[in-house]
Amino acid sequence: MSRLSGKIAIITGAASGIGKAMARRFAAEGAAVLASDVDEARLMRVVDGIVESGGAATAQVCDISERASAEGLVAAALSAHGRLDILCNNAGVLDNLTPLADCTDALWRTVMGVNLDGPFFACRAAIPAMIAAGGGAIVNTASAAGVAGGRGGAAYTASKHALVGMTRNVAWFYGPSGIRCNAIAPGAIATPMAGRLVPNPDGFARMRDYFSTVPPMGKPDAVADAALFLASDEGRYVSGAVLSVDGGWLSY
Repeated sequence: MSRLSGKIAIITGAASGIGKAMARRFAAEGAAVLASDVDEARLMRVVDGIVESGGAATAQVCDISERASAEGLVAAALSAHGRLDILCNNAGVLDNLTPLADCTDALWRTVMGVNLDGPFFACRAAIPAMIAAGGGAIVNTASAAGVAGGRGGAAYTASKHALVGMTRNVAWFYGPSGIRCNAIAPGAIATPMAGRLVPNPDGFARMRDYFSTVPPMGKPDAVADAALFLASDEGRYVSGAVLSVDGGWLSY
């Protein structure tokens, strides 16, 4: 039997990179995937590819940083399937290694809106439905920057640290209701988002000396496999964990 047979899963940021890999992997393991992203064209290509391969997937364009949009995503899953088993809060944005003194209000709010507000809105909408169904699994995509100080700019680092804190609090508070909540902490992963990085000069100069410690870049599939473990019954006794998927980068 497939590892997610009969499960209903929401995956945000599914149009490319890690989210795309998650959507494909979860669908291949039997889940009905509701994939979301702000990039409609790319999202539809991902969903069409899953369906053509025999998987079950639908698309919903969603700006996860907007409360109504995030709540609408959860409502769509419940309307279509009557329940929600898995929520993967994967959508995220970078801050281009911007130091705090250079971080504008707009950059701070954008990064916090996607990386922290989005998972908060989605979790708040999903948790009551999961409780009613007897439980569920939440997987939040944090980062190596969520457990260390020198892996990103100020806004990105703060957002991912906060996401790790929220993960642990949800795991503690809602564990008795059957909800497991974990985070994955990817390191340097070869994604379109990473490829578009135009670093802040000061941030780049400060971090440049440490780039030699970065292992060869990982592939999105490696992160998707980690998320699959945490979302599946194989991870049934894992909750409140932060699973590094970084090739050992945090060991340096």
